[in-house]
Amino acid sequence: MAQQSRIENTIINSLFFKEEYTRKVLPFIKEEYFGNRVEQLLFGEVFKFIEKYNNLPTKDAILIELNGRRDINEEELQHIKDYVVAVEDTEADEQWLLETTEKFCKDRAVHNAVLSGIKILDNKDKKQTPEAIPHILSEALAVSFDKSVGHDYIEDAEERFKFYHTKEKRYQFDLDYMNRITKGGVPSKTLNIALAGTGVGKSLFMCHVASSYLLQGLNVLYITLEMAEERIAERIDANLLDVTMEDLHEMPKQLYDGKIKKLREKTQGQLIVKEYPTASAHSGHFKSLINELALKKSFRPDVIFIDYLNICASSRFKGGNISSYFYIKAIAEELRGLAVEQNVPIFSATQTTRTGFVSTDIGLEDTSESFGLPATADFMFALMSNEELEALGQMKVKQLKNRYNDPSVNRAFIIGVDRAKMRLYDVEQKAQNIVDSGQVEEKEDAYNKFSDFKLWYRQIG
Repeated sequence: MAQQSRIENTIINSLFFKEEYTRKVLPFIKEEYFGNRVEQLLFGEVFKFIEKYNNLPTKDAILIELNGRRDINEEELQHIKDYVVAVEDTEADEQWLLETTEKFCKDRAVHNAVLSGIKILDNKDKKQTPEAIPHILSEALAVSFDKSVGHDYIEDAEERFKFYHTKEKRYQFDLDYMNRITKGGVPSKTLNIALAGTGVGKSLFMCHVASSYLLQGLNVLYITLEMAEERIAERIDANLLDVTMEDLHEMPKQLYDGKIKKLREKTQGQLIVKEYPTASAHSGHFKSLINELALKKSFRPDVIFIDYLNICASSRFKGGNISSYFYIKAIAEELRGLAVEQNVPIFSATQTTRTGFVSTDIGLEDTSESFGLPATADFMFALMSNEELEALGQMKVKQLKNRYNDPSVNRAFIIGVDRAKMRLYDVEQKAQNIVDSGQVEEKEDAYNKFSDFKLWYRQIG
């Protein structure tokens, strides 16, 4: 405890006199890291002063600020005043000071995380479930000072040139326009979301893309929280074996086995389908599944599909204790975090609102339950259909958000749908009746519709 107190005292002293040190460490130190209330209150005042005035505080300035507080009793105030008066500049190696402060922050973060975990287990924290504990601990263990001070435009030109000429790995679609709008497919560490109404084709789209990735020799993990494993496998069978869903049930076993054998010869990839009950599983369960598959089947996914996001659970929050905005946003953040951690792209889907369900021109404002989802996703697109498109065996795709390319280019386009075989395909160019002028109008309309959302988002942010 004496050692801990000396470290805390050294940190507080340095915040008054060592500007370079202070600017490096202040973003990472939290008030709750200090062991006693006197140092917590003093650090809080120092932090507020620097944040407001962008300068180191003087002793007199801090004393004046403390005298104006009404939440500190006389005894505490006297202790703090004595502490401030005793503050002095001490000689210390800057690198040692930085490393010691970093270790202090990490140790205190882990200590506080353990206490939070105990509180959750004792049911004293009603907002978080025990499943949140691994996330809390991993965040604490990840505490680290950012050694980078930024990108030096001139000095780092060589690294920048290498970046420009290093081809990023992309997971290509077998659909021309999907590759066009993503510049050749989706990269790793991304969250990609399909938005559609019930029955339009969310699962169909994901099953088709999963099938195409398997044919590319990739390992695919398909997690379903809506349909049974067998139903998902049935759709993938229809797609890959090139037979209708109806014919699957009439197919002789010899013929079925022959088609599976040919499929096995076409790809080195594997496809695993795992079912969870609706709203029962979250990113922690998915991570455990990935680890279990690695141990038991030597399987590591290249791409993950989660069908679908809105019926996942959050690893951090109970749904009943938090608004849908924060709950769905939390799920999206957790899934994107999983994508980054596993170094894979993740595909998922979400429902439209009731308005969006009957609309022929879905926008971001039609995202069901949460405006926070578009803010987290890397790539988001709507799948739309109506009687006319259905009769033609087509579906409309509209870009809603795109971090890979300019979303105003090929903002909307048509793809073919074979629902009997659960397949998507490119249509003839003449079916793409979208002209540049129409895209501009559509872009403007989307901006106008989205403006209300942006205003609302700023208000809550």
